[in-house]
Amino acid sequence: MPLKNDHYTYRVTWSDEDKEYVGLCVEFPSLSWLSTTPELALQGIRRVVSQVVKDMKKSGEEIPEPLSQKHFSGKFVVRVPPDVHRKLAIQASEHGVSLNRLASAKLGVS
Repeated sequence: MPLKNDHYTYRVTWSDEDKEYVGLCVEFPSLSWLSTTPELALQGIRRVVSQVVKDMKKSGEEIPEPLSQKHFSGKFVVRVPPDVHRKLAIQASEHGVSLNRLASAKLGVS
C-alpha cells in the first residue's frame, strides 16, 4: 500500500528496451517499476517506495526529503568559460537587462 501522505516526485516513461512503462521516483533514483500501463507503473513504484521507506524507518536510516517540501533559495552558481560570460554580459547590456534576468530568460524562467 502506498504511503499515506506521499509527496515524492514520480515520473512514468516508456522503455523501448523493456517494451513496458517504467515508474520512477526522483528521490529514490535506484528504484523503478515496470508495467504494461502507465497507471500500473505509477502504482508499482509508489508501493516500492512505501516499502523502502518503512524498511529505512525500521533500520534507523535517513529518509530522503520530498523535493516538494525542500526550501530552495532561488540562487545557484553556474560556472561557464570566460568567453561565454563575456558574451552573455554583452547580450544583457544590449537588451538593457541584468545578467541574472538574461540567464533566467534563457533558462525559461519567467
